[in-house]
Amino acid sequence: MDTFLLLTFGIVVILICVSAFFAGSETALTAVSHGRMHQLEKDGSRAAANVNLLIHNRERLIGALLLGNTFVNILASSLATSVLEDRFGHRAVFIVTILMTVLVLIFAEVLPKTLAIARTDRFALTVAGALRYVVAVFGPVVGAVQKIVWVMLQFFGVTGENRGIVADEAAHDEIRGTVFLRHKEGSVERESRDMISGVLDLRELTVGDVMIHRKNMMTVSAEQPAEDIVRALMATRHARVPVWREEPENIVGVLHTEDIVRAVLGNRQAFKGLDVRMLIAPPWFVPETMPLDELLDAFKEKRSHFALVVDEYGVILGLVTREDILDEVFGTIPDEHAARTPAGIRPQPDGSYFIDGATPIRDINRAMDWNLPDEEATTLAGLVIHEARTIPEIGQRFAFYGFKFEVVRRQRNQIAMLRVVAPEAAREATEAKEAEKER
Repeated sequence: MDTFLLLTFGIVVILICVSAFFAGSETALTAVSHGRMHQLEKDGSRAAANVNLLIHNRERLIGALLLGNTFVNILASSLATSVLEDRFGHRAVFIVTILMTVLVLIFAEVLPKTLAIARTDRFALTVAGALRYVVAVFGPVVGAVQKIVWVMLQFFGVTGENRGIVADEAAHDEIRGTVFLRHKEGSVERESRDMISGVLDLRELTVGDVMIHRKNMMTVSAEQPAEDIVRALMATRHARVPVWREEPENIVGVLHTEDIVRAVLGNRQAFKGLDVRMLIAPPWFVPETMPLDELLDAFKEKRSHFALVVDEYGVILGLVTREDILDEVFGTIPDEHAARTPAGIRPQPDGSYFIDGATPIRDINRAMDWNLPDEEATTLAGLVIHEARTIPEIGQRFAFYGFKFEVVRRQRNQIAMLRVVAPEAAREATEAKEAEKER
């Protein structure tokens, strides 16, 4: 009897170890880094290949692990009950319930899952080989169980369409969330976070979000004297300039600065024999609703860096360059003549900022590490008008999203300058005023 008791106890211990294997494997393969596993597989790791094969059909994997875990736990409890029943009678059920609960909770659940969380990738790589055989053995049973479950779920309006497929939006949100979380934890620098976020945003932004508005465009008239055109180009530092005829809305082409310089240098009499019209390249028009990732591909295909933006009626709205798209990824890279403070943002001694109304919200967020919404408006002035539901007067103040806004300057119906107080500065100012009152 003692030998049989020891043998049964040994089998129960083994079953608990097997249960720990299933529980830890479930946690590890659920939380494993997909990106790292794919990279390891690309580097030639067979264990990583096994992990990727298992998590490719996550539903089948989880089903096999739960089936194996449930089976060994019930078997261990049954064996323990059958042995102790001869010694303790009807009290054996109560004793086994308490004993197995403690053993399973500590050694088959908490301990292996804690280890799997602490060493997720290593745990997954270690158990992946053995789990392939487990999933293969339990696969037919799991498949039958899955069909039964999905039939039952249909009564609650849950269908199995697209299960196992990660949606494109969800994948982008997962990457974005991971990057921001790592930045918050301190393992990803702010610049890296902004660059990755900028790449992900390309598919969500349109040309209209990044274009240079027509009122800020530098253009020249084809009827101007060649000397005036050259001087205007030299004063702007722009590589390409739109050219119009008769009226500014009638863009007839694009003038390359390097073509002008080459023509002038190659002409001994300089401007006398220079016909600027012969140097004008045909314009390329793109709609304002065109996504940035598509425009970037179009730039590559046409081998161009410059396009004019039009609305649905063909009216010129502005221009967009390849650099405008790259700025969305890398941020604006100032030249040696630019100030250290981002263009359009001027800090004040009291902690507030004077910001041009035409400054894009995305540029402000990136430069100041703020989180102003840019879904409904592209510029700061547009955001204030959207929230105020009117065109504010000079001196009007608003507060939303934790920020305080004051209209400083207006040109006709356009907000030209705003004074912005960030939440931190507003809180510090309030605390200072309360401290003065207490004194």
